[in-house]
Amino acid sequence: MNWEKIVDKLSILSDAAKYDVSCASSGSKRSNTNKGLGDARGMGICHTYTEDGRCVSLLKILLTNHCIFDCAYCTSRKSNDIKRAAFTVQEVVDLTINFYRRNYIEGLFLSSGIFKDADFTMERLVSIAKKLRTEHKFNGYIHLKAIPGASKELMNLAALYADRLSVNIELPTIEGLKELAPDKNRADMERPMNDLKTGIQIYKEEKKKSRFTPLFAPAGQSTQMVVGASGESDMQILYTAKYFYQKYHLKRVYYSGYVPISTDTRLPAIGTAVPMVRENRLYQTDWLVRFYGFKVEEIVNPNFPDLELDKDPKLAWALRHPEFFPVDINTAELWKIYRVPGIGVQSALKIVKARNFQKLRLDHLKQLGIATNRAQYFIRTASPMNFQAELPSKGIEQLVLSNYHGKYKNIVQQQLSLF
Repeated sequence: MNWEKIVDKLSILSDAAKYDVSCASSGSKRSNTNKGLGDARGMGICHTYTEDGRCVSLLKILLTNHCIFDCAYCTSRKSNDIKRAAFTVQEVVDLTINFYRRNYIEGLFLSSGIFKDADFTMERLVSIAKKLRTEHKFNGYIHLKAIPGASKELMNLAALYADRLSVNIELPTIEGLKELAPDKNRADMERPMNDLKTGIQIYKEEKKKSRFTPLFAPAGQSTQMVVGASGESDMQILYTAKYFYQKYHLKRVYYSGYVPISTDTRLPAIGTAVPMVRENRLYQTDWLVRFYGFKVEEIVNPNFPDLELDKDPKLAWALRHPEFFPVDINTAELWKIYRVPGIGVQSALKIVKARNFQKLRLDHLKQLGIATNRAQYFIRTASPMNFQAELPSKGIEQLVLSNYHGKYKNIVQQQLSLF
């Protein structure tokens, strides 16, 4: 192997892969057997942080940045004058194994431009995963980008070897796709999503009958959309995410802020990159919908089509609904406690358990490790003084925001680093 050429390719194709943000905690549990390599056990396999604070990494590359398509927002589009490169199947396999043996990575995230057609490209992605699993007994995490338009047979093969598959929907609306990526169509993207959903359902049923059922995309499927290239509101973006979550049972939808890379007149002007805080607000809203019981239309709707950048979406909702507060933490149902700004899922569960033993005061919440700097304005406790009862709603907003902006600024920066 000519390592000088490999390093040159790696520099080009890892840099090109940075625009794909759809890699995070895998949810896969692929056990090591027969003295193989690696082990994927329910942890994040990418350059991010797990729930216990551990930083993990993966080899994140494109198979090639050659592409037959000319999507206006993509750095690998065929009309872009950039240095092109392509790995062979064996080169990616060797890189993955060598990096893993040196403890540089815990898995592989592999995407690609389109060589000459969808099947031709997808076949090579599948070959890499198959070689890693069957020839090298590699049990680490593998995330493959499924190529829209590839055959159902290839998608099913990919799901037998990869932990997670993802098909990018590219842009939030069909109209935006027609404008900026006219060679692509949404039907080609949804077809493999539906096939994967069906395959995963069949696998779960077969697994109930036999524990020897071969794994089939055990970490599910995800997708990604570019935010800010085609002018959609946050409401349009989040309604699209809701549609895909419900219809195809996706594990995650990822939001990638548009990065100015072209002078194409269809795109926002150079220098108008999407603020990272907008991505962060979209992820926070996504989290509220999936884990806190909020509905998308409660947070964004025709009256509030865009998220407020200076407030997280739960705080913004709370300030718009003063009639919901104060929430009495000693008597309120769990779902109501979830809606209190500053109280997360785990904190809410702690409150519900602790109140079985005594009436909770503000100091009790602090002892439980719950941050009360925001929550105190939206709750009633057994303490003699409750801020919500003492202040008008406008006064609460001013108090919260003055406290919020100073302390929250650093937290936002930490959160943004995860994406």
